[in-house]
Amino acid sequence: MRLTRLWASLTLVFVISFAILGYYGGEIYQTMPPIPKRVVTSTGTVLFTEKEIKEGQNVWQSMGGQEVGSIWGHGAYVAPDWNADWLHREAMWILNKYAADQFGKSYDELDEEKKAMLRTRLKKEIRTNTYQPDTGDLVVSPIRAQAIKAISQHYSALFGNDPKLDDLRDKYAIPRGTIKDPERMKSLNAFLFWTTWACATNRPGSDITYTNNWPHEPLIDNVATGSMVVWSVVSFVLLLAGIGALAWYYAKQKHVELEETYPEKDPLLALSPTPSMKATLKYFWVVAALWVIQVGLGAVTAHYQVEGSGFYGIPLAEWLPYSITRTWHTQLGILWIATAWIATGLFVAPAVSGHEPKYQRFLVNVLFVCLLIIVVGSMAGQWFAVQQRLGLDTNFWFGHQGYEYTDLGRFWQLFLTVGLFLWLFLMVRGIWPALRKAKDDRHLLILFLIASTAIPVFYIPGLLWGQHTHLAIAEYWRWWVVHLWVEGFFEVFATVVIAFLFTRMGLLRISTATTSVLFSTIIFLFGGIIGTFHHLYFSGTPIGVLAFGATFSALEVVPLVLVGFEAYENLTLSRARPWVAAYKWPIYYFIAVAFWNLVGAGLFGFFINPPIALYYMQGLNTTPVHGHTALFGVYGMLGIGLMLFCLRGLTKRRKWKTKALSFSFWAINIGLALMVLLSLLPIGLMQTWASVKHGMWYARSAEFMSQEIIHNFVWLRVIGDTIFAIGALVLGWFILGLKTGWSLTDEPLQYAEENETHAK
Repeated sequence: MRLTRLWASLTLVFVISFAILGYYGGEIYQTMPPIPKRVVTSTGTVLFTEKEIKEGQNVWQSMGGQEVGSIWGHGAYVAPDWNADWLHREAMWILNKYAADQFGKSYDELDEEKKAMLRTRLKKEIRTNTYQPDTGDLVVSPIRAQAIKAISQHYSALFGNDPKLDDLRDKYAIPRGTIKDPERMKSLNAFLFWTTWACATNRPGSDITYTNNWPHEPLIDNVATGSMVVWSVVSFVLLLAGIGALAWYYAKQKHVELEETYPEKDPLLALSPTPSMKATLKYFWVVAALWVIQVGLGAVTAHYQVEGSGFYGIPLAEWLPYSITRTWHTQLGILWIATAWIATGLFVAPAVSGHEPKYQRFLVNVLFVCLLIIVVGSMAGQWFAVQQRLGLDTNFWFGHQGYEYTDLGRFWQLFLTVGLFLWLFLMVRGIWPALRKAKDDRHLLILFLIASTAIPVFYIPGLLWGQHTHLAIAEYWRWWVVHLWVEGFFEVFATVVIAFLFTRMGLLRISTATTSVLFSTIIFLFGGIIGTFHHLYFSGTPIGVLAFGATFSALEVVPLVLVGFEAYENLTLSRARPWVAAYKWPIYYFIAVAFWNLVGAGLFGFFINPPIALYYMQGLNTTPVHGHTALFGVYGMLGIGLMLFCLRGLTKRRKWKTKALSFSFWAINIGLALMVLLSLLPIGLMQTWASVKHGMWYARSAEFMSQEIIHNFVWLRVIGDTIFAIGALVLGWFILGLKTGWSLTDEPLQYAEENETHAK
């Protein structure tokens, strides 16, 4: 009866949550900022056309998109947010023009009374919505047209070859000649103007802009709205209420544990790996290799913040500019973590059912080749794109899509989707015999299949935007992939896999594991699905998105208050029997997952998620604080733990030399903590103060980011990065040693000889 109620609750969460997500997708489509057919002056001069704005979006994507600065707050952190930068430059140009025409001085030379008068005039100029729905024209005044021309010239010089801007380019980590074609540059300016116009112009019939007054720009009264404050307070209250309710529920269960009886011998050692299980070994070699490469690219990317055109004097940006190293760094992070989890699924499926389907090994090898082609092909396409060697149509299919974490060209996305469905097919045919025979663990097996199905299904939204799709709609679908795929159903899948491993080891009752996993899935997805909206507060969305995002992103944190119990239970299981010591370090990585889940996803996530916080923090170094501790701290640690678990069953039945594992575990965790505490968090807090006091433009400006104190904090990151990188290399060395033998002792695992003899 209890399981029936849990299944009903999970179904209800799915139906209601996706209904809300879908409804507001339609609302975004109805209320997103319009793309004008023409941007035209009141005297009839055409500045930009709809075609140029849309092509400008493609040009922006081809040069790296969100990997070069940010748009609407989403993207990289070294170059400016282009909307905040354009808006401030345009506002100051107009204010100086007003001051010169009326008073014969610059704006800064005026007294406060005159400044206030000119700002009032500027606000009316910028914030008045002059889009004409009947004609599709966006009409601007002659003075604003002059400002647009001046800012366009600045960006043309910046993305071109003007030697006067070499120093600024270096601070932005943008190489000379980023955009080589003048026509492409004109289109890029059209796109940058339009996205900035949406940030500064009121919605029809409202005193709030299309981006809910983001970015903060005091010159035109782009300030936090009352709804941000109200819904932020609501999110705080709901967080406390949710924590209280969960604590009450947990206490009500009383958790009177039955006497546990653990196996005296390792049940997994009695299992001989099937051919397809053995075929997953190569996946884990690739996981280790990609991770080490990703760490190296991360070091280069971080260094570009202080030496934008090189790496310790080497002119590396000529071949690997910041946009490419950051693209590969973020993309490889997703790919190696996903590969670790995919390989774990392929390893676990035959172990669960005890059945090796026909041609399973062959198909596992085919999938491996497909993944290699996707990794190498997509990275090569992105390099050619950033070098501006691809046409815009070709770039969309094979180059750089410009959207963070979904940078792969459409062909590679389609290829990956096919690969994920092939993986699902392999999972189903491996699990199906067990599901047909199952009694006690039927519910857990069904959960396993649902979680497995969700992984390819929820990658499909990444295919739902086209080459010329409106940016607000593309962002909506992108966050379906990033939040629901990466932050949602992979976690459910991982939770089920860990439960399976512990039940197969006899360390966890099937009934306990099933109930726990179902309950955890419900409370996580209850906040997690609708919580997707907290990424979309300022992406041309209506107020309802802000309200739901604030409310449910707070509830995402609620289940994390119990991770301490999860960590303690995992630690207890690691000491259940002497033979479990062979799995000590994989289990320790699961414990690290619980810790970083609370700190990275919980504390640092909620730190930036309330609307009033994100209004000032979006696009600052507070975001990678959350990103590194949540993405790597939770999913990366989990991927490593699952990899080590599988490697234990795939390598020779001899004890491991664990000194290297111990060192790497602590180095990785300590390095991650120091990276955040010594560098990213202090810089992020300083930027937040600058954003509140002066505006988003200043917090992301070269003037602010090139201060000596900021550079000192950037250099302090070397401490954490170095410790982390050494830990990664040592772990890679250990994994290589499992093949060569230097990571193995001559001592057989306890009970291994007896079990192997029995198996024969």
